[in-house]
Amino acid sequence: MTVETVEKVVIDKQLKKEIEPPSKYHVIFLNDNHTPMDFVVELLMIVFKHSEETANDIMFKVHEDGKAIAGTYMYEIAEQKTNEATHAARQQGFPLGIHVEKAE
Repeated sequence: MTVETVEKVVIDKQLKKEIEPPSKYHVIFLNDNHTPMDFVVELLMIVFKHSEETANDIMFKVHEDGKAIAGTYMYEIAEQKTNEATHAARQQGFPLGIHVEKAE
């Protein structure tokens, strides 16, 4: 029995694989009539690391426009911050709505 082996391999094409950067996602705060403004500012400062001035600006935007972007992150980070903020709000008995949506 004889075994033949091929020793030369020829590559016809070079494959180009384009790597896309990860998508970004917005964490959106929604307005409600029960969550105190001071609590929203506190969450923005503690969880999202905003300064007091920026946190107040975002809180007023939520109040006036019904929603505002608290931050923009990669998906896993946006999801984690959303979970942290929602958990803190629920522990205090507040129905603050927070969700994640893909940035454009």
